[in-house]
Amino acid sequence: MPVPGPRLRPGEEAGIRPGPARPLVHTRESTSAPPCAARAWILDPAGEAYYWWLNLMVVPVMYNWIILICRACFVELQERYLVLWLVLDYACDLLYLLDVTARFHTGFREDGILVRARGRIARRYVRSRQALWDAASALPTDLLYARLGLGAPAVRANRLLRVGRLWEAFDRTETRTGHPHTFRIAKLMLYVFVTIHWNACAYFALSEFLGRGSDTWVCPGAAQPGFDRLRRQYLYSFYFSTLVLTTVGDTPEPQRPVEMLFMAAGFLLGIMGFATIMGSIGSVISTMRSADAAFYPNYDLVKHYLRLHRVGRRLERRVGRWHQHLRLEKKLTHEGRILQHLPERLRAEVAVSVHLATLRKVQLFQSCERSLLEELVLKLQPQVYSPGEYVCRKGDIGREMYFIREGRLAVVADDGVTQYAVLGEGLYFGEISLINIKGNKSGNRRTANIKSIGYSDLFCLSKEDLMATLAEFPSAKAMMEVKGREILLKLNKLDVNAEAAEIARAQAAEARTQALEAALDALQTKVARLLAELESSAFKIALRLERLEWQTRDRPTPPGAHSLPDP
Repeated sequence: MPVPGPRLRPGEEAGIRPGPARPLVHTRESTSAPPCAARAWILDPAGEAYYWWLNLMVVPVMYNWIILICRACFVELQERYLVLWLVLDYACDLLYLLDVTARFHTGFREDGILVRARGRIARRYVRSRQALWDAASALPTDLLYARLGLGAPAVRANRLLRVGRLWEAFDRTETRTGHPHTFRIAKLMLYVFVTIHWNACAYFALSEFLGRGSDTWVCPGAAQPGFDRLRRQYLYSFYFSTLVLTTVGDTPEPQRPVEMLFMAAGFLLGIMGFATIMGSIGSVISTMRSADAAFYPNYDLVKHYLRLHRVGRRLERRVGRWHQHLRLEKKLTHEGRILQHLPERLRAEVAVSVHLATLRKVQLFQSCERSLLEELVLKLQPQVYSPGEYVCRKGDIGREMYFIREGRLAVVADDGVTQYAVLGEGLYFGEISLINIKGNKSGNRRTANIKSIGYSDLFCLSKEDLMATLAEFPSAKAMMEVKGREILLKLNKLDVNAEAAEIARAQAAEARTQALEAALDALQTKVARLLAELESSAFKIALRLERLEWQTRDRPTPPGAHSLPDP
């Protein structure tokens, strides 16, 4: 009876001996949180939730920047709606505190990976300069109401320090919106409005300090008709501020030194603002022009070339109408150049989302794998044809195929008038010429004349691009050849006998090649045997010559020479 040995642990039956346990060594704190902390609420700074939170924070920041100065200068406005202002003030304070909480829950990227560790996020935020601004903007300065009274909203001026959130939201929106130029102009007009608004409030506060109606420069007093109403007071101040900052003039002449200083400061601010506005608008226009140059070909250069070579007016007008059609219909002729700075995989995804549906409509490619279609979709070249322009003519060598994205094309006779068929959106032609199918009666020549009826937007796929792609997909190439034969059979353009003869010739050539290879192998074996025999004979002859030399010199024969037989 065998003696039972020690009980083996799992894994030892296969000869695996577990080694001693090694402690895990971390070179630095992990960028990912433990499982229990992974469920914590963490905002991705590049995510949608963070973006919409920034847009929400625009509301309290703009409220403080527009309403707070107005309440501080127009005392009647503060007193009339005091309860409303207190509710809105503390609602904005609540959002400010929630924003600080969101800061402690907003991750950051390190080595391209989002850090979700709460401790690291908190330490990074506390040590940043933004934490100081957030803390200063959230200080409870409202406690000064107990000493100054509720009629002094200026004690909340520290709330203006949260303006960084506004700028961050504007930057994110500018990169996300589909109309960045319009957004930049709208943002510039908002800055202009806020500047005029602040200057208007300062003008009214100065008028109150000097005495409203005391001279012609200050805001008229309540004795003037209509100026006892708050709305009229603000509108007049805003109008006066607009005249000053736009340097239009036509303002009452200042009478006192402080009024002159206010006007001088306003004019200087207006000049700086005017220069800033002109520079910003010029930058937007320049960016729009550079974008147009990247999207569309430069017609000025083409027009100069045509006039330099004295091209006819009729052809010049056709070229001009073609360029005009590109701009009016937003057609692009070099998409690859626009997307060239994107990573290859991202560029492929963009191209797939735009053109893959069109490529799948082609009967030849309907059974192909997606990876092949993704490779092909990067090769598509957009082309726009004018009315009456031929896409291809009968007898031309077929080097590309076409997909109709938009427009209509006619299959016409040699006279260019008689129409046999009309091709519309989603159809294709020229695909058989890309594949060398044995037995194709037309070879790689075009079999029809195809002419654009109106403006036609096509995609072109060259034979070289297709063959280069199929070289990496041999199974897809074989499948496409089978599909092409089926299409040619339906069109009665496949010579079956010629195809069979071609296959027989290929098989015969393959058999001859194999026979030649076998004969070559046999010949190489015989040559190797002959070389070995020749080397052995040469060695024996050399030994015999050496023995003869010893005999002719009357010297004893070397010991090893007696053992060698005569050849």
